[in-house]
Amino acid sequence: MTDPRIWRVVGDPLVRPTGSGDLTGQSVAVKDLYAVAGQRIGAGNPAWLDHAVPELAHAWAVERLLADGAAVHGIAQTDELAYDLTGTNAHHGTPPNPLAPHRISGGSTSGPASAVSMGEATIGLGTDTAGSIRVPAAYQGLWGIRSTTGAVPMGGVLPLAPSFDTVGWLTHDPALLAEVGRSLLPPGGVPVGQVVVADDLLALADADVAAAVGELAAGRPRITWPMSVMAEMRAAMQTLEAFEAWRSHGAWLGNRLDTLGPDVRARFQRASTVTAAQADAARAQVERHRTGMRNHLGDRVLLLPSAPSVAPAVNRPRTLDAVRQATVQLTCIAGIGGLPAVSIPVTTADGLPAGACLIGPAGSDHALIELAKSLTLHL
Repeated sequence: MTDPRIWRVVGDPLVRPTGSGDLTGQSVAVKDLYAVAGQRIGAGNPAWLDHAVPELAHAWAVERLLADGAAVHGIAQTDELAYDLTGTNAHHGTPPNPLAPHRISGGSTSGPASAVSMGEATIGLGTDTAGSIRVPAAYQGLWGIRSTTGAVPMGGVLPLAPSFDTVGWLTHDPALLAEVGRSLLPPGGVPVGQVVVADDLLALADADVAAAVGELAAGRPRITWPMSVMAEMRAAMQTLEAFEAWRSHGAWLGNRLDTLGPDVRARFQRASTVTAAQADAARAQVERHRTGMRNHLGDRVLLLPSAPSVAPAVNRPRTLDAVRQATVQLTCIAGIGGLPAVSIPVTTADGLPAGACLIGPAGSDHALIELAKSLTLHL
């Protein structure tokens, strides 16, 4: 029986492969932001789905996966318009988290992540704007990658904030993560240097997560991190993200805000108040911090927590906004930098899933996945 918390529509398969290749035999859960020919985009919101029309063609990424032999098993749920990190969709419910029952799935790539963790698909195709691949990967013990901004064409994907939106995917193992990368990413790319750790960033995580990530961080070179500007970085990203989110969807949402769940509705209401001048100032800050971070890291790879905590319990909604703010404080580094980030599953002392994140130079996606694979061989 299909779980509507995970899936909006499924098939056997929903779309058959158009070719054969390294992904033959793999099945894809497609986040409900991607165009799938003959299907509507629902964006996690029933009113949006009601007004949508069937897509005439596949999104670029969907087309590539089909050409390399993968089948689309179905279209999986997302947080509304991808503007959340929790997976707690007000209309469809919270997808299950099998490694951490009674805890949230993480979002906004919530349905694809749960589909993979439940064994109902082998690849979860999603997006990452402010952590929407890395957070569900961490919460559900999956491998996930946020690709370098612009590395994978976003054609046929419903936008949220184009300055930060990027294609990402989740799998159970790094070998398949790399295979999907060979399908979607440009060949080659830049190499990576040594892995470094900023202890101040590690300290932003809860003690159990910091300890789990610390196993990978042990003995690695330490660097300083400009902690004094972290709050400014997060605020700049959230301001520009909000402005672009309203620019993307405000015309449609203007008289339909009541169709959104309360958390996402409040976020869009705030977004509607961001002025062009505020957005311009935030954009200038984002560009300055992007340049500064890229120069600071060079070819080095930064190791930090994918998310600062394990998945919160489903029945603790009042804590979720605080968790979101703490999470974005870490995830904004790759978002602002436009950098690739691979989430590696780790486990806390209590047996709960968490994530260790590697952030590499722009264009180092392939090398970053291979580095992540090599690090886990020594755990």
